[in-house]
Amino acid sequence: MIHFQLRCRPSGHSFDGWFRSSDDFARQAGEGFVECPVCGAREVEKALMRPAIAKAGAAGRAAAEALAESAAAARRSGDAEGSGPPAGAAAAPAALDPQPPRSLAHLPAPSPEVARAFAVLQEISRKVRAEADYVGEGFAEEARRIHYGESEARQIYGEASKKDVESLKEEGIAALPLMPLPEDGQ
Repeated sequence: MIHFQLRCRPSGHSFDGWFRSSDDFARQAGEGFVECPVCGAREVEKALMRPAIAKAGAAGRAAAEALAESAAAARRSGDAEGSGPPAGAAAAPAALDPQPPRSLAHLPAPSPEVARAFAVLQEISRKVRAEADYVGEGFAEEARRIHYGESEARQIYGEASKKDVESLKEEGIAALPLMPLPEDGQ
């Protein structure tokens, strides 16, 4: 994964984003999948960043251990009661770039806060996939049936196009992308 500092063009809000590659960012931004968390603007660009220099030796090992501890802490906190999405919430997996990076060894370790947030999002994805019903490409239709009381209220996930997700949003139906997981190995 590659970390980018991003900025929305209309208001200049600054925020972080993680992508599989620079091309993946360009594709997602071009299709309107990248949105400013402050104002919702979809006109987003990369902001200037200072270069990251990978550390070797003891410092690199310490960063890797911090990342592993962050992931373990996220898993422990994910087991707490009340964690994860609310019952009946709909979620759609993000399957935009099915090719995971071959190796992340050349990248600098993210900050402990970013690593914890990333691990928590992955755990939420695992929890949804383990506990929700997979409805495949019929996600949008089933989410509507649940929302309008035509189908059993339950947590679902599946595939949805950008157009379907926007249409669901207009109807007041929550549809969130799931974090891709390393074990997907797609």
